Amino acid sequence: MTCDYKKGFADQTKEITVSSLEVEGVIPDWLSGTLVRNGPARFRLEGKTLNHWFDGLAMLHKFDIANGHISYANRFLDTPALRAAKDGKMKYGEFATDPCRSLFKRITQVFTGSTSGANANVSIGKIAKEFVAQTETPLPVAFDVDTLKTIGIVSYSDGLKGNLTTAHPHQDQGDQFNYLLSFGHKSTYNVYRLSDGSKKRQLIGSYSTGRPSYMHSFGLSQQYLILMEFPLVVNPISMLVRGKPFIANYTWKPERGTRFSLVDRQTGEVRYAHTDEAWFGFHHVNAFDNNDHSKIDLDIIVYPDADVVQYFYLNSLLNKRNQEAYPKNELRRFTIDVPAGTVSSRRLVDHSAELPRINYEQCNRKTYRYVYANGIARQGESAFLDTVVKFDLTGDVKEWRQDGQYPGESVFVARPDARSEDDGILLTVVLDSTANNSYLLLLDARDLSEIARASVPQHVPFGFHGAYIRS
Repeated sequence: MTCDYKKGFADQTKEITVSSLEVEGVIPDWLSGTLVRNGPARFRLEGKTLNHWFDGLAMLHKFDIANGHISYANRFLDTPALRAAKDGKMKYGEFATDPCRSLFKRITQVFTGSTSGANANVSIGKIAKEFVAQTETPLPVAFDVDTLKTIGIVSYSDGLKGNLTTAHPHQDQGDQFNYLLSFGHKSTYNVYRLSDGSKKRQLIGSYSTGRPSYMHSFGLSQQYLILMEFPLVVNPISMLVRGKPFIANYTWKPERGTRFSLVDRQTGEVRYAHTDEAWFGFHHVNAFDNNDHSKIDLDIIVYPDADVVQYFYLNSLLNKRNQEAYPKNELRRFTIDVPAGTVSSRRLVDHSAELPRINYEQCNRKTYRYVYANGIARQGESAFLDTVVKFDLTGDVKEWRQDGQYPGESVFVARPDARSEDDGILLTVVLDSTANNSYLLLLDARDLSEIARASVPQHVPFGFHGAYIRS
């Protein structure tokens, strides 16, 4: 097994603007908009290499598509973390890397709220009228979508406080939903709604827990916001005194099983369901209620344990584990019986994949058929995500793959006059490991046939999530 994806974890320090990329194929006339992608682009600081894929300093990448042409620009997100790095320092803790700080300084930073360098390297969203880069600390960073220039950390006009959130808020009928986790002897999940155009978060409901779970995303159905609490848990008090990076404080406790906390979107009432099975996952796919809201189907890509977090350490990816296959996972449906508080589940697709997307505008909170993701072409052989896959939940799996090519998350863009759920285009940024550069790939979402590609004159490091903004 080769490790030819290494370039995807190499620093990209050049910020460029290219007015017209070289295009192979034909860009559809109806495709007019901007793809903005977010992800880490610098892992090596002066005298220190960051530990984990999730730690890298945030960079935005922009592809403007119009009249059959594509332009490109990239720019670092100007944050306290980046400015400290330019001074040759690591001042703020990241997901799996922490600067050397005294116990007093760690505790002081937690209680003054200054623990984060706002390195928002995960996803793209919108708050009020501003586009924002987001991560798991509740400090979204606004930027100008035309220039990629950083505007600054968004200030909310409410009193809600917390230490953690998700970079995957859900949208529904003009409202945005998310939660804030506030650490303490008893930690509290505060679930909130943010109305379109507002910066004032409205509390929906709260509940407490002694051992918070690490959750990268959550589910949203017609009636409930669903937190799937995996048994990767932390004691927040010991986290302060141990002096370890954030994720190193979490412990896998499979004997806890998996709890589902259901917060009613209208009343704030909290109900619970539980399974003795231990699961871990990053990305929910979709959730929907049955007609009387007594049952919820929750679809998520799950792993049998949390070893995948260790797999994404850079030493593992680039050196020690280059003979090890990507951890096996599966797309699974959990059916929650709300009155009984019980959970059953079944596998939907037996094919390892990550970074799932659906036709969100049409299918969010509803029954649906298709999932697009990055997959593993050779089960048991490939060490990193190397395909685009399309899961038809009726049983079929389609795949795009080329040797030495490593695609990122596929963003679905529906055709304006779409006649079916999958009538549209997938946009994915692909690393060409042989040419040491990247390109934007356009695939027909119906059959994954290639429509066009636009070459970028440098490599785009492996990122996480993006958003397409229609013109």
